[in-house]
Amino acid sequence: MADQEEEDLKMALKLSMQHQESPEPKRSKSREESGIEGDAPPPEESPDVKNRRTQRELMAAAAEKRMAAIKSVESVKDVESRGLEDEGKSERVSLAKGAGKSGTCGVELSELEASQLFLMIFGERVSKDVLAQWSNQGIRFSADPETSMGLVQHEGGPCGVLAAIQAFVLKYLLFCPEESNSVLPNNLSNLALTRVSKNESVGADIFLSLSEEKKSRALVRSMSEILFLCGSNETAAVASLNILDGNFVESANGSEDEVIAKVLEGVSVESGSDLQKVLRVHTCTSRSSSIQKLEDLLPIFRSRMGALLFLISALLSRRLDTVQEDRDDPTQPLVTAPFGHASQEIVNLLLSGSAVANVFDGNMDLGGGMFVKGISTTVEVGFLTLLESLNFCKVGQYLKCPRWPIWVVGSESHYTVLFALDTKVQDENELERRETQVRRAFDAQDQSGGGGFISVEGFHQVVNEMNINLPREKAEHLCSSEFIVWSEFWQALLDLDKSLGGVKDSTGLMGKKVFELYHFNGIAKSIANGGSRSENPVQRPRLTKLRVSVPPRWTPEEFMADSEISIVDNSTRLAESQPAQHAPLVDCVRTRWPRAVCNWEGDASSIV
Repeated sequence: MADQEEEDLKMALKLSMQHQESPEPKRSKSREESGIEGDAPPPEESPDVKNRRTQRELMAAAAEKRMAAIKSVESVKDVESRGLEDEGKSERVSLAKGAGKSGTCGVELSELEASQLFLMIFGERVSKDVLAQWSNQGIRFSADPETSMGLVQHEGGPCGVLAAIQAFVLKYLLFCPEESNSVLPNNLSNLALTRVSKNESVGADIFLSLSEEKKSRALVRSMSEILFLCGSNETAAVASLNILDGNFVESANGSEDEVIAKVLEGVSVESGSDLQKVLRVHTCTSRSSSIQKLEDLLPIFRSRMGALLFLISALLSRRLDTVQEDRDDPTQPLVTAPFGHASQEIVNLLLSGSAVANVFDGNMDLGGGMFVKGISTTVEVGFLTLLESLNFCKVGQYLKCPRWPIWVVGSESHYTVLFALDTKVQDENELERRETQVRRAFDAQDQSGGGGFISVEGFHQVVNEMNINLPREKAEHLCSSEFIVWSEFWQALLDLDKSLGGVKDSTGLMGKKVFELYHFNGIAKSIANGGSRSENPVQRPRLTKLRVSVPPRWTPEEFMADSEISIVDNSTRLAESQPAQHAPLVDCVRTRWPRAVCNWEGDASSIV
């Protein structure tokens, strides 16, 4: 097309150079063209007239092509610049412009696609209680000032979706401020911290300066990043509802949230057919366009259908056939029975972009050409689980050591979020780097599903790969049984000098750390006012500050003893704090920082 336009322009230029006469006067219509009857044919045009007319037509055609191209480029630039400019402006959620026109925007799923989607999420025998949980959970911030940065959960089940979004929201609030493209050192100066009295909540201290605008922008950017992650950073699907009429919304009284809540009163999704009737899907090919679409549809995501719509958006961004390929057992629903909890596949999809069922690194070979899939890439925010402390699984280094110090925390039935304000909590010293390397090589040979032991053949592979020169008698002792256990193998390295590939340290002080973590549980529970029971208890999420000290890692005697008393004695040298406290969350923390000592003020932070 560009070559043809160039030829047209050359031809026009050549003709214009040959004929420099004044523009031709406007030609009169012939008798036939003017409707006057007559047999005389129209006079034949002279060569000059024909050339000038051809010149004008060619130039006009070339100009039209050029103008069309310019308009196309300008429209693309306008869309992109609008999305970028909006990142620094206040939230512009217009229901009439976005969600209110969802009936005329977006694509309707086919009946087969809608049925496949519904069965993938809920299965064939989903209870009404589970459907109610997932159809009555919006994505909205807590109204409590003490936890205003957190997404509040009122229904059981969708906590896996909310916790994953919450983790990314914290990333943007703490480490990726809109005012700067770079991360500030230690990430404290961008919080505008204000000192408060000891009686005030930690939430009021950290997030006091956050406006509704900043929180909404962080939410939209988080949702956009997750959906593009699911879409292999190429496209994002944004699901909305085809039930709102723009004229009705504009003329209705009340806020957008109230109007949407009223319209949704009669809506239920109990089958693929129901889903097809109300669902519309918008495809975005750029971050700016997805941010704009999510801003327009934010009132719908705040509505009671929000969590379900976001899960659907993530699945469609990944593509349903690819989601099924990710999974080890695609016959099971993603929402687990009988209580309707989000499966690990849902959480992994939102954190890593892949709906795998396991949390270890890479794939595990089960033999006979069978593999089970784990996490295959580094992630922005990570994952820890109580189940690892109970030896039910092993979280790999990809999830355990994410780019930012933020983790979704899993228990048997609930997901919460753990985070730090200082990225240095993840810095490794020399001993930790060595342990990470050796443990990763060990886990690569672990065919027990995270049980912590390898075969003799696998042991020799690790020793060779890590350049470990164990004395002959020590190696023979470790190989005397059929399997080598990690704790025994690591003990041997603690006794082995660094020059031989071990980690022996004469000072015994390697790896000491003291830092703070924060835990957020978004589920709203009854909390008595003023320490006494009242008739109307306050419903609110909880934010807890934990002081963490990690004893020196490790002298061999301390490692084998694993005594709670020795832990407290060691931590006393690191931080003058209250005696160590224990809760299930501490067991999760210790899967990331072994033998960590934690304490806090008030009630223990709950992960259920």
